[in-house]
Amino acid sequence: MDPTPSAHVDTFARDHLPPPDQWPVLLLDDPAPAYPARLNCGAELLDGTIERLGADRPAFHSGGLPPAPGAAPDRPPPPRRTWSYGELRATVDRLAHVLTGDLGVVPGNRVLLRGPTSPELAACWLAVMKAGAVAVTVLAAHRAGELATVCRLARISHALCDVRSADELVKAEVPGLRTGLFGGGGPDDVLRVAASRPDRFEAVPTAADDVALIAFTSGTTGRPKGCAHFHRDVLAVADTFAARVLRPHADDVFAGTPPLGFTFGLGGLVVFPLRVGASSLLDQWGGAARTPEAIAAHRVSVLFTAPTAYRAMLARLAAEHPGDAGACDLSSLRRCVSAGEHLPAATWEAWRERTGLRIIDGIGATELLHIFLSAADDAIRPGRTGVPVPGFQARIVTGDAQGALVPVPDGTPGLLAVRGPVGCRYLADERQRAYVREGWNITGDTYVRDAEGYFRFVARADDMIISAGNNISGPEVEEVLLRHPEVSEAAVVGCPDEHRGQLAVAHVVLAAGAPDSGTAERLATHVRAELAPYKCPRRFVFTPELPRTPTGKLQRFRLRDTGPPERPGTRRA
Repeated sequence: MDPTPSAHVDTFARDHLPPPDQWPVLLLDDPAPAYPARLNCGAELLDGTIERLGADRPAFHSGGLPPAPGAAPDRPPPPRRTWSYGELRATVDRLAHVLTGDLGVVPGNRVLLRGPTSPELAACWLAVMKAGAVAVTVLAAHRAGELATVCRLARISHALCDVRSADELVKAEVPGLRTGLFGGGGPDDVLRVAASRPDRFEAVPTAADDVALIAFTSGTTGRPKGCAHFHRDVLAVADTFAARVLRPHADDVFAGTPPLGFTFGLGGLVVFPLRVGASSLLDQWGGAARTPEAIAAHRVSVLFTAPTAYRAMLARLAAEHPGDAGACDLSSLRRCVSAGEHLPAATWEAWRERTGLRIIDGIGATELLHIFLSAADDAIRPGRTGVPVPGFQARIVTGDAQGALVPVPDGTPGLLAVRGPVGCRYLADERQRAYVREGWNITGDTYVRDAEGYFRFVARADDMIISAGNNISGPEVEEVLLRHPEVSEAAVVGCPDEHRGQLAVAHVVLAAGAPDSGTAERLATHVRAELAPYKCPRRFVFTPELPRTPTGKLQRFRLRDTGPPERPGTRRA
């Protein structure tokens, strides 16, 4: 069957997709969801939801959060605001008129979106969808050089930017960039300009396989890659993981710490709630440790965040005083999702003991847009990620002498290979051949599948430490360290050693009140009591914090790049 003609006038994104023979196999039959040939995900998420459930339902919330510690007493927090679906659609459609009229955006143009998490930023993303353009949402934390790289790779022509995040974009000096700023309230503010435009916009009839967004990898391994995803992909992740594992309700209130510049945040805070007519808290509240206050203030029922944030919340809850009970009221929560990095069983158990809630662990990837292995409720097995989300398939493989993929038996570590209704399509990047092999997405994770069919994380493939011929999984050692009461965070990496090839080095953030002496010896004894002695780190480095991305992903490559850890704060086991 011939593909449906594209609605894109600017064909750059389509022209720079990998050749078809480098695409992953897509599973588009039941139980994968099916979509019509013409599909605009922005129209489906807004107009389609309003048609099914009405325009008066709450869509987005902001403001009304307790002031952060140390906030100026004369600077009260912004007042609480709720956008209905009808108000959201009117704003989105007016912004789409500004994009296509005032800024000259045509279908297929790439539009950079930048700013802190807010209803306005989400409205801009939806407007780009309805205008038939391609959204490239970046982090408010990105600096000028990073922005210049993204704009060059994606050939960005337009931008919508929160005034709070405009300085670095100006410094990037992107040639020919047409930028609309919002949030300043001046006469040129795109929201103010949009207020005089019509409140209805007929969405561009994009093809289901027109590119809707280009998401750039988060930088845990260095040079970013642009991942192109189609309009049907946006709905597919909502109709697989969200619909069949998370199972949200129309009355749920979503919240989370990942920014919209990461697909974990885009899915969990915008796509998933809108798909079922639920609402979402889109705001900044001053760090993971203050998330309990945001949950209490807005009666959040579905939470998306990383394992690091769950540990920070546990520390916050452990330190609460009787007078803080209202601020740390988590009784509204019914669903907690963790992704972004491995969820240790110790963190899962501690959260369950403190809250009574089972964290839904999952692994996803920017290349596959969202979560593809997970489990919920009684199907959860602490310490194991889960099983393939309905609509996906997964297997553990290794390469033979000719480089062909060979499945390995249950219980044997190997590379995780995944395929489903979405898949990796790098934007003009030679690394496509390494990620997609024989139709499978090779995620770069080492996993084991057990006899029950559950997948257990071992390490990132490049995080396996080979010391004196022994394979050591850094995350396995980290889990043991995290069970020690003196440890708050831990990262175990390999550093070069002329005798052993690599040495396992533990970078540790100590818990408050930990003793000043003898800590390395106590931790080494603890590890040797639970693991084979060769897995015990040969060195311990004590540090105030670990390097992480804005979503909490540990950047192990930065620890490996620090060189041999013979410096103050280092202890030999």
